[in-house]
Amino acid sequence: MLHYRSSADSAQVLAHELNAIRAESAVVHEADLLDLAQLQSLPAAATSAFGSLDILVNNASTFYPTPLGDITEIDWNDLLGTNLKAPLFLAQAAQTPLRISNGLIVNIADIHGLRPLGRHIVYSIAKAGLIMLTKSLARELGPTIRVNAVAPGPVMWPEDGMDRLLQEKIVDKTALKRPGSPQDVARVVLFFATEAPYVTGQILAVDGGRSVGW
Repeated sequence: MLHYRSSADSAQVLAHELNAIRAESAVVHEADLLDLAQLQSLPAAATSAFGSLDILVNNASTFYPTPLGDITEIDWNDLLGTNLKAPLFLAQAAQTPLRISNGLIVNIADIHGLRPLGRHIVYSIAKAGLIMLTKSLARELGPTIRVNAVAPGPVMWPEDGMDRLLQEKIVDKTALKRPGSPQDVARVVLFFATEAPYVTGQILAVDGGRSVGW
């Protein structure tokens, strides 16, 4: 089940690519995750399409700077909404089918949920909350549902661009001296799904060693 809010064309293209690899393996569903009424429809749609719900990956996010002095209530509601509120209410909505399948929730957090990112106060707060949500859900939903999180480092740069010298400075602070890729994050999600049946409540950094050299 590929969720999208406004990127219908991109979602359909991706679904077509996945279905070309394995027929009838992907469907799309539109919903605004900040609207709880729409959010509630996602687990039911997945169950209707596939007969069960096995994994929920909370990876929707907004990301932009919020310098102190310029923070608005709109910023707060948006960043906390996508990065924390939506994962909580999706987990709540999905708990019944996930219990039936002994399922898994994977939250995409951020290493800056553990150490704040400059000029990104609200985003850092939201990701810190998502990390605690991961641990709290693991406790609340066990023993039938596992809950873990991936905390990426320099994996994807902002879509609106970032200064090249700043990118190089960030990468230089990693132990591996190179940026990661979306595939690096996906491999960890796959690990949690297929190779870690006795792991829950854990936050795994995918950051090239950035978090060991703050």
